[in-house]
Amino acid sequence: MRVVFVHGACVRDGSWWWHRTAELLQERGVPSVAPALPSCGEAGPPGGVRGPGLPEDVAAVRQVLEAGDEPAVVVAHSYGGVVTAEAAAGIRSVRHLLLISSYLPEVGQSLSEFGDGSPAPFLDIDPAAGTFGVRPELLVDTFLQDCDPEVQSQAVDHLARQSVQVTAQPVGAAAWQQLPSTYLVCAQDRGTPPRLQREFARRAGRVIELDAGHHPFLSQPAAVRDLLLSL
Repeated sequence: MRVVFVHGACVRDGSWWWHRTAELLQERGVPSVAPALPSCGEAGPPGGVRGPGLPEDVAAVRQVLEAGDEPAVVVAHSYGGVVTAEAAAGIRSVRHLLLISSYLPEVGQSLSEFGDGSPAPFLDIDPAAGTFGVRPELLVDTFLQDCDPEVQSQAVDHLARQSVQVTAQPVGAAAWQQLPSTYLVCAQDRGTPPRLQREFARRAGRVIELDAGHHPFLSQPAAVRDLLLSL
């Protein structure tokens, strides 16, 4: 088995965000990879009005999934669920989806349809540049309040400005309709409220709750490892 981690919005260096869980999996002989998302500027061209968007993110993840025949579990976090909905569709090697505080769009849905039309207070949107990002001063209290100080201090260096167009671009497939799926509700999440997660989770095949913030793979990596091994 291998694990493919798909990170959320407005961050870069996916391998850093997943490293605590990835290291524990490696100790058990399970390899993992975290594809770069072009809309976050990870593939060269910066995000923005003319930059890469959701289709490029989908293509990047799909390329990794198609690279081998080994059975895979895809772990999608937050916005990563939008990418994975299309990227994992029809890939024979994918055996399970683990969705962490994630969005599960229907075919034709976009990220913007999950909100109330107003930007979240922790986001900074630059319409002229066509990008959005997390306000650094709100990062810890919103997303990392249950992580240790070392993680909190390092995380700000792994934020990214992302193409705002990804919020309006619809997905062309819904892999969670075809594949076994587990939704991990993060009960202490201050970014995506648990009540919303529980609504999203109704589309998944199985639901588990963990008393954790938005990034349990950093705050409780052993719990996430054990869940993955059980799949």
